[in-house]
Amino acid sequence: MDKEHKASIDGDQWARCVQDHGWLWNAATTPASATLILAHGAGAPMDSAWMNDMAERLAAQGVNVLRFEFPYMAQRRVDEGKRPPNPAPKLLECWRGVYAVVRRHVAGRLAIGGKSMGGRMASLLADELGADALVCLGYPFYAVGKPEKPRVEHLAALKTRTLIVQGERDALGNREAVEAYTLAPSIEVFWLAAGDHDLKPLKASGVTHEQHLAAAAGKVAAFLQ
Repeated sequence: MDKEHKASIDGDQWARCVQDHGWLWNAATTPASATLILAHGAGAPMDSAWMNDMAERLAAQGVNVLRFEFPYMAQRRVDEGKRPPNPAPKLLECWRGVYAVVRRHVAGRLAIGGKSMGGRMASLLADELGADALVCLGYPFYAVGKPEKPRVEHLAALKTRTLIVQGERDALGNREAVEAYTLAPSIEVFWLAAGDHDLKPLKASGVTHEQHLAAAAGKVAAFLQ
């Protein structure tokens, strides 16, 4: 078996697994270099326009993308309420369960990560799970307006090879604040000029959101090769 390029152990079995769990699967449109389990952020579901766009971009560059929803977000679909995120232990339990299932089915390199909160939760488990890589898109280094209270203690000792794609003016982790933190040598931060938490730049920067999203996807794909 070529673990570098075989996307799944049993295609039919995997398709059924994805369907039964209500997950979303974007298969790489070129020979797959890796599979990325991509979790959503706190406020938007796995099929938000942003998540759909990023999954499609990554699949087009040889990365399989599996998306799932945390319990509170899945419940929002049922009662249409604005439920807050589950407590961290519940989010981490969900992550562990998803990873265990995907690891049984998908061969080759398996990375974890996500948008904002989804990526932060993945970072707390990356070493424990033995993930091949970690990808965080818009990492929430601190709560809005509180750079003096960073959520980075675990990042100083993280062993998993990590890529953080961050907008320079992200309200949850701007460049000035983040560059003052102590991060593990395993972590690479890829900065996008004048980008916000969704990687959208200021118009005055001369760069478009499309260009930043393309750059982010290209960087992630290259990182996972």
